[in-house]
Amino acid sequence: MNVVAWLSPCTTISSPNIFSCCSAISCQAESSLTTTTATAIRPAVILPGLGNNTNDYEKLALILKGYGVPTAIAKVSRIDWLRNAAGLLDTNYWRGTLQPRPVLDWYLKRIDEAVSEAKELAQGESGTLSLIGHSAGGWLARVYLQEFGSSDISLLLTLGTPHLPPPKGLPGVIDQTRGLLYYVEKNCGKAVYSPELRYVCIAGRYIQGSRFFDSSSTYSSEVMDGAEQPMSEVAAVSNTNAETETGSTFRTRFVGQGYKQVCGQADVWGDGVVPEVSAHLKGALNVTLEGVYHSPVGSDDATRPWYGSPAVVEQWIRHLLV
Repeated sequence: MNVVAWLSPCTTISSPNIFSCCSAISCQAESSLTTTTATAIRPAVILPGLGNNTNDYEKLALILKGYGVPTAIAKVSRIDWLRNAAGLLDTNYWRGTLQPRPVLDWYLKRIDEAVSEAKELAQGESGTLSLIGHSAGGWLARVYLQEFGSSDISLLLTLGTPHLPPPKGLPGVIDQTRGLLYYVEKNCGKAVYSPELRYVCIAGRYIQGSRFFDSSSTYSSEVMDGAEQPMSEVAAVSNTNAETETGSTFRTRFVGQGYKQVCGQADVWGDGVVPEVSAHLKGALNVTLEGVYHSPVGSDDATRPWYGSPAVVEQWIRHLLV
């Protein structure tokens, strides 16, 4: 995220290169949900991430429709994000205590419009919807649920979303959201995984960052402690896509500094933008995908797949179909 831009048993799946590991709790939850009587597949709403636009997700929408999932995308253009500059006029921005409203009312309105569109795609079927939030779209979905209610939503699936606010008091770490994630953590509903509402948080492990200097960090253990979740699943698409550069390079240091702004630690794994530990939430079903890049912009289905690439969607589509 950029300040200026802002201004456990193991079971084998069919493919030999793919495996899934989940805790007993998450396996039990999955089992109870899949035994429920299925009706029509829920429509889905895709929520673009910071700096992205609607067109970036057209291919993902087509893939989902291929699985029988009626899909709407929130109408967002790249220039729309400049609306966030209004936050500069709020003294809370400079204090680091900014709140989502009214600065992000425009985005919440786009979510609500897309939800209405998805309901029309249901063709009169009564039921609930799935929200798919990419990057910042994931935590903005949480704000939407808090402000507009969750009665129409039964699944929030987030893709590379920086859910957790950065730690306070660390040298060189600046909250890129100027307090927004602290607000979300304090005021928005906690993640749950129940038949009524399920949170599924997907993280990518594309590249490991590194520090500028190989000094020890007192925050390492805190980051790892934060990663311990009561329900988790790990699925590897293929390790061939993950960047495994030996030693520190300019690229890993650059990526690491980005990770540090998000979670306080540089030498962690992530999708190239969001650290794995920041993309998971306590109480959710947390999934990690190997070799998955953060953004549709700059991705390549063969060499640099992102969360919406066909082979990656195949690993999380089942959450939309139950």
